[in-house]
Amino acid sequence: MAAFIYGMIIMGTHGTIWHHRYCTHGAYTFSNKFWRFVTQNLTINVIPEEIYAISHHVHHAKSDQPGDPYNAQAGFLYCFLADVNHQPIAKDLDESDYNRVSRLMKHTGIKANSYAQYQRWGSYVNPWRAILSWVLNWSFWYLVFYLIGGHALAFCLFGAAGFWAVGVRTFNYEGHAKGKDKQKENSDYNHKDKSINQLWPGLVAGEWHNNHHLFPKSARSGFKPYQVDFAWYYIRFMSWLGAVSHYKDAKKQFYNLYYRPGENTVDQ
Repeated sequence: MAAFIYGMIIMGTHGTIWHHRYCTHGAYTFSNKFWRFVTQNLTINVIPEEIYAISHHVHHAKSDQPGDPYNAQAGFLYCFLADVNHQPIAKDLDESDYNRVSRLMKHTGIKANSYAQYQRWGSYVNPWRAILSWVLNWSFWYLVFYLIGGHALAFCLFGAAGFWAVGVRTFNYEGHAKGKDKQKENSDYNHKDKSINQLWPGLVAGEWHNNHHLFPKSARSGFKPYQVDFAWYYIRFMSWLGAVSHYKDAKKQFYNLYYRPGENTVDQ
């Protein structure tokens, strides 16, 4: 049960909170660097921010088209191996394009390489800095889990995090209906790509994917009453605490433009 809750719900929700809605889309703003650091390290780190965020901008610009790093129409392995094959930033960017990458990542607080350092390492972040950050994160969480439940719990939850890291590779393939047209009336309102709303990713991670493609910069994607969104609940709680100073919520727009209970829906 501990592995299920940590691997499926906590890791999944944190991925939505941090990598997806904050690092990529800037759907909310932290009041200060402390709360940003806390949110970044709420779980075991398993995905480098630059791997996720930059490729995800491309995904939204070219969703289900050639060049989309998660293009489900290219097949399961294309999506599953994306992080090693075509998610990293290009190694031959000119200085202007590298500066664009830096601007997209600046709000995350991840310290950037200079252009000369990027040419040497081929990455946005210095690898030694990234390794040190992960060593500290993993050491902290192993100690916490060990103090709670010994080595057994620590190994269990680290294993669950690893399971999530493998499983999340399949999400965009499934979330874009394996490249097929599976959108449902009164459920999927964005018809510009093949994204679909799925009950399981929505419930465990707040990932109502068609809703997200409809309003990508919204801090909430669970718009309908049954669409549980734990990531949104965290953001709202942080706002109540004063840790989040601003967020974007597209629920009102969604209801005004697409969904009125008891009325015919409008597809746009």
